[in-house]
Amino acid sequence: MARHLITSALPYINGIKHLGNMVGSMLPADVYARYLRQRDHEVLYICATDEHGTPAELAAKEQGVPVAEFCAQAHDAQKAVYDGFHLAFDHFGRSSSQQNAEITQHFARKLNENGFIEQRSVRQVYSPADGRFLPDRYVEGTCPHCGYDKARGDQCENCTRVLDPTDLIDPRSAISGSTELEIRETKHLFLLQSKLQGEVEAWIDEVADEWPHLASSIARKWLTEGLNDRSITRDLDWGVPVPEDTWPELAAEGKVFYVWFDAPIEYIGSTKEWADQDPENRDWKSWWYEPAGATDVRYTEFMAKDNVPFHSVMFPATEMGIREPWKKVDYLKAFNWLTYYGGKFSTSQKRGVFTDQALEILPADYWRYFLIANAPESDDSSFTWEHFTATVNKDLADTLGNFVNRVLSFSKKRFGEEVPAGGEPGEAETKLGQEISTLLAEYESQMEALQFRKAAAALRALWSAGNSYLEEKAPWLEIKTDKDAAALTLRTAMNLIRLYAVVSEPFIPASATAMRAAFDLPADDAKWVTAEEATTLTTVPSGTPFTVPPVLFAKITDEDLESYKERFGGEPEA
Repeated sequence: MARHLITSALPYINGIKHLGNMVGSMLPADVYARYLRQRDHEVLYICATDEHGTPAELAAKEQGVPVAEFCAQAHDAQKAVYDGFHLAFDHFGRSSSQQNAEITQHFARKLNENGFIEQRSVRQVYSPADGRFLPDRYVEGTCPHCGYDKARGDQCENCTRVLDPTDLIDPRSAISGSTELEIRETKHLFLLQSKLQGEVEAWIDEVADEWPHLASSIARKWLTEGLNDRSITRDLDWGVPVPEDTWPELAAEGKVFYVWFDAPIEYIGSTKEWADQDPENRDWKSWWYEPAGATDVRYTEFMAKDNVPFHSVMFPATEMGIREPWKKVDYLKAFNWLTYYGGKFSTSQKRGVFTDQALEILPADYWRYFLIANAPESDDSSFTWEHFTATVNKDLADTLGNFVNRVLSFSKKRFGEEVPAGGEPGEAETKLGQEISTLLAEYESQMEALQFRKAAAALRALWSAGNSYLEEKAPWLEIKTDKDAAALTLRTAMNLIRLYAVVSEPFIPASATAMRAAFDLPADDAKWVTAEEATTLTTVPSGTPFTVPPVLFAKITDEDLESYKERFGGEPEA
């Protein structure tokens, strides 16, 4: 049985992220990790804050605090939000860690030894007003490809094209706003990706056919355009230092590695952070280094489409150039964008619902379910308050929550606080068991395939099957003429609740816990129920004590809807 290594795109340190960021990486990774753990797989889910580069320096400058202090505070703030969303990372690290610095410097030395790093003189933007070179995001201007006037010097947020600061039209300093910029000569290290193109192409041909079309097409598009040698150092005060023993001149000038060079390495660095917390029982290399045992690891990455080029082409090229057997991604799950009423969520422009705000108004499970059920897999999807309200009210409140509440409330009222005895399963129960088994097999199949919208549809169908059974059997009528028949119906429905608690856990973990807690069963009752086992619903036997939990999902009212639209904005005016 394979061990599963799971990573999601590293969130930038400069501020709390929006819902689009959540659904494009961390949340689906968490859903998948939870599912695999329930199926008794060994899972390691690793993530971290991406703390280097200009976003961190600019955000710290704006707040008037040292960048190290800003990053420490921002890391804790982001981690608190992810805890609130019940993201079950095995470790949520920091790219500014000593572990990442050491591994990044090791990678750079090996690339240099193998002839894949070259020192070059380059002409770079310099701002006399700021008294410094302006790397990447310190330069803003108009994208030469799409005309977006707020493009940054590393990438256009609108068309996702990777840029150099000198590509921008009408460039300006992101620090002072000065347009009086000069081009001066300085020295930087370049990763000679052009030398690795053939190896990367051969690897993509080997693995990418299994990937979603979105991921494989982006990787192949980059390779078709050709891999260019890219600068991997920057003139910044904050970052992984260029090692003095290898490049003393650049180290003396204070050069640091480009954030997109060290950030993917942080997946390995964060794993070492995790292992260093318990070194006697954790071996980080066994997850990443094949001679140490990583040959049985299946590595799955989750990210939005704008991150795909770096992880499908650039980082694998780095790993290949090291000439050491480091683990490369097996499956790259890419997502399109979640829009806000057709417009982009934007951290920089404060457009859309941000994750901390989401948790202020509603519990995490409302957001988790809606986002995964509408994940932007095949194309972009849109968040609207109307759609969100309708989904929560119909799927969560009416279909699942109401089923749980009315079954347990009615049984308590008519039979007391234990699962009722009486009645033997008949044709309706046999039919139900077969239907549940079929639907559960479909759910498992879609989860295994990482098709989250389809998995959500299968889960919703499982919930609906219980409601259909309840309506067909109508225990509120049965009890008037056949108490044993009503007991059978309610006992069967309670077994469905327990089943729902187990299979819904990846999507709505807090609510799943509440459903399981309704029954006085052993603590290990979260163990997965297979499709075959689901044909006979007998895991909650008669006589089991139960309680009626609080309402699982409160409906969103029209007044709530209007207040949310007023606070966050609704449909844009035409």
